[in-house]
Amino acid sequence: MSIQVRNLSHIYSPGMPEEHQALTNVNFDVYDGEVVGIIGHTGSGKSTLLQHLNGLLKATEGSIVIGGVDITEPGVSMRDIRRRVGLVFQYPEYQLFEETVAKDVAFGPKNLGLSQEETEQRAEEAIELVGLDYEAIKDRSPFDLSGGQKRRVAIAGVIAMKPQVLILDEPTAGLDPGAHKDILKMIRQVHESQGGIIIFVSHNMADVAQLSDKVIVMSEGKAVMVGTPKEVFSQKDRLAGLGLGVPPVTELMYSLRERGADVAETVLSLKEAEEEIYNYLQRKK
Repeated sequence: MSIQVRNLSHIYSPGMPEEHQALTNVNFDVYDGEVVGIIGHTGSGKSTLLQHLNGLLKATEGSIVIGGVDITEPGVSMRDIRRRVGLVFQYPEYQLFEETVAKDVAFGPKNLGLSQEETEQRAEEAIELVGLDYEAIKDRSPFDLSGGQKRRVAIAGVIAMKPQVLILDEPTAGLDPGAHKDILKMIRQVHESQGGIIIFVSHNMADVAQLSDKVIVMSEGKAVMVGTPKEVFSQKDRLAGLGLGVPPVTELMYSLRERGADVAETVLSLKEAEEEIYNYLQRKK
């Protein structure tokens, strides 16, 4: 399973006074097993790009090949594509609607035409996978849950359909620090358990650095940078020119470097920072 995006462009309201070029010649590849973080300032085209990847928006130009199928070609079954590519919108908890958690999570598999037994099994597996106790929560109303629990139930509803590609638009937006941490842990668990591809949008550079194998930087509808977290976040000045920052721990290392400390600037985690600073202090002895 892989994704190839080639020369993807999208124009909203073509030929109308409000015409707007949202994407321009976007190109990138995503390979099986990768976690991809997408960053960019508001209005850079991130959400528009995500909605092309499961066919919610139709490309004005270019192609998107997912698992060998060009989803921009006429006649391609979008129903089949959306079984393979699951999209979780920002604040998905607002889309909860069933009377119990189990019924809400089972809604997607049920609509796939699966048997009652398979539907219930998938719902149970998905609820457990997002870190919730199935027996304790299955008969509760989703509206009685905490914000973080609602978010996880909403994501479980997509996971229960077992997509090969899971797309998350700002999965931690609006959550308190504890729930934020839980969602990050959940994303890791889902990837470890199911493999496949995960693509997520975030404004939190630390999250992107921790979770991603690849980072795509969007600006004014273009993919202006594509690389590993180290490759992308080592270009602090270029990111600043795009209105973006680096993870806080990376910012710290840049500051130490500017003050004369011989430390690497491409550090992305606290553990790496501790080791780098320790080694620097040992060299100073």
